[in-house]
Amino acid sequence: MRVLVVGSGGREHALAWAIYRSPGVEKVWVAPGNPGTKTHGVNVPIDPLDFDAIYDLCREESIDLVVVGPENPLAAGIADFVTDRGILVFGPTGTGAQLEASKSMAKDFMARHGIPHARYKVLEQVEDAVDYVRSVPGPWVIKADGLAYGKGVTIVSDVNEAEKAIGEMLSGKLHGEAGRRIVIEEYLEGIEATAMALCDGNTIFCLPMVKDHKRVYEGDKGPMTGGMGAYSPLPFVTPEMENTIYRDILYKTFLGLKADGIDYRGVIYAGLMLTEDGPKVLEYNVRFGDPEAQCVLPRLAGDFAGLLLACALGCLESFVSGKGIEIRDEAAVTIVLASRGYPGGYPKGLPIEGITDSGDTDSGDAMVFHAGTGLDEGGRLVTSGGRVLAVTALMPILEEARSKAYGVLSQITFPGAHYRKDIGGLDT
Repeated sequence: MRVLVVGSGGREHALAWAIYRSPGVEKVWVAPGNPGTKTHGVNVPIDPLDFDAIYDLCREESIDLVVVGPENPLAAGIADFVTDRGILVFGPTGTGAQLEASKSMAKDFMARHGIPHARYKVLEQVEDAVDYVRSVPGPWVIKADGLAYGKGVTIVSDVNEAEKAIGEMLSGKLHGEAGRRIVIEEYLEGIEATAMALCDGNTIFCLPMVKDHKRVYEGDKGPMTGGMGAYSPLPFVTPEMENTIYRDILYKTFLGLKADGIDYRGVIYAGLMLTEDGPKVLEYNVRFGDPEAQCVLPRLAGDFAGLLLACALGCLESFVSGKGIEIRDEAAVTIVLASRGYPGGYPKGLPIEGITDSGDTDSGDAMVFHAGTGLDEGGRLVTSGGRVLAVTALMPILEEARSKAYGVLSQITFPGAHYRKDIGGLDT
């Protein structure tokens, strides 16, 4: 099989890594990729939103399957464009991608199909939003309706701060066009977790649950980020709770998509709050999370590329029943190494030390996934983004994985590098 992975971040590195290791895979391309993905495939300098160029590459290289990593090309309709031209795609159509691209659409979907969620209100006018905030108790969760790269959520307890956030979002100052419509939700208390399932339009296959840490500092303090680390499995999720999540959230989401006439082939990602009243959905994503992918994919054993192909073909049930993929018992911990200043402004072009010349580390139980990395004019590995890389360790128990991941991470340096030191701890 010949596979193209679309995207350039840590998630796409993890996808390329897992696909490359799959039996039956002849060659992998990544568009545009990063210095880490070139270890597992051929990087091609194509913008993920240049659908014509992506199709031309597929035709020229006889690519069998396109695996789309990021949300933007999915929301823009890459799956529709490529499948209409006879090439299989792992990733939902533009209609299905609206589950992530529009928070208001997602909330209405949850309400329509009886999926547990926070009370909410969709608003477009500042005056209406301010009146609503003043009419309901805080804290308030204020979300940009559109795509905001994982940073479109503001949680405030003070009414003046809420009014400021509303004004900045609806004016376009904070998140551009993505914030011209907002969703204000009730604040839910509990533990956050992520549940993901793969869907082929006919059934779903549930992946191991994982916990992501979005705040930049220890103890879940500071501003929101795209994710500072993750771990799996989750000691605080009982088998009974996991079954409830799969039955009442992931499977009901699948049924809702079918009822709405959406042939969904890709990832259903549910960001959850585990409350005293049970699990509730905070948000949907329509692709693998980042860094959740870097944490969960190493826990899958077998033919990962075949699993994605089965989703695209609509034969997921037979593939899974044939033991084409299995979930490993080992625990995984992923820690993100970020640039100084992230999630705000940050320097670029800083030399990275402690990674092999190939730009990749994979010792079997520890992996380094590149995200915001590049090469300077001399071919040296340098920083190019806010989240620079992620270290994942896979070990028999969670504490061993945590220790291994931090041990590997301590050997990698660049000026101003920082990371959270509490990922996978008992209190997180």
